Amino acid sequence: MGIIIKTSEQIELIRESCRRLAIVHKELEEFIKPGISTRDIDIKGDKLIRQLEGIPNFLHYNGFPASICVSVNDEVVHGIPDKHRILQEGDIVSLDAGMIYKGYHSDAARTHAVGQVSKEARQLMDVTRESFFAGIKMAKVGNHLFDISNAIASYIKPYGYGIVRDLVGHGVGTQLHEDPQVPNFAQIRRGPRLRPGMTLAIEPMVNMGRADVEWLDDDWTVITEDGSLSAHYENTILITEGEPEILTLY
Repeated sequence: MGIIIKTSEQIELIRESCRRLAIVHKELEEFIKPGISTRDIDIKGDKLIRQLEGIPNFLHYNGFPASICVSVNDEVVHGIPDKHRILQEGDIVSLDAGMIYKGYHSDAARTHAVGQVSKEARQLMDVTRESFFAGIKMAKVGNHLFDISNAIASYIKPYGYGIVRDLVGHGVGTQLHEDPQVPNFAQIRRGPRLRPGMTLAIEPMVNMGRADVEWLDDDWTVITEDGSLSAHYENTILITEGEPEILTLY
């Protein structure tokens, strides 16, 4: 497919899709508490997306059965919501959600504390989020794609966490997943040069233990192989002539 440089008209529609998705994430953040099920989160997220005139882009994507990916504790990504999976005090829960608005996709993820969490869990969440911001400092015209990857990896490295290698960020726009792939781990090559009009989903996935992951029998849920906690933070960004624009921040 190659990397699609978006027109100004396309950028406006992607920006609006992302603005609405940011509202969904904010509402879901306020909804998270001990005692609710992961299915409750999915039902609320689906309703919010539709109220904002969007279509959940995860629902039925390659057969995924829900609108929100809800991943708890050692689940890295793509957790399938379940009415029997009840959030407990001290859990961490990652919500990955996207919507289609007037044909254009947005994509973002957040990891939330359920009540009071351990100091170690809080640090994992904070480092994962901050690694995203370290990465996008390099998301400027004239730099190369893997400058972002290397900056994310460099931020995480001192903490000794495992950076997931089996899953990466991606382009986003007219499709949920477009070229290029955006790794979160260090690269030898530089990758394509960044150009204005690129829209990218940058999404560090970080494990408290080793980087290794495995897929459950549902063929969707990815878990840490060693059972350690995992955190996920993602925004859709726009490469501009100047500073990158984060499109999915509330």
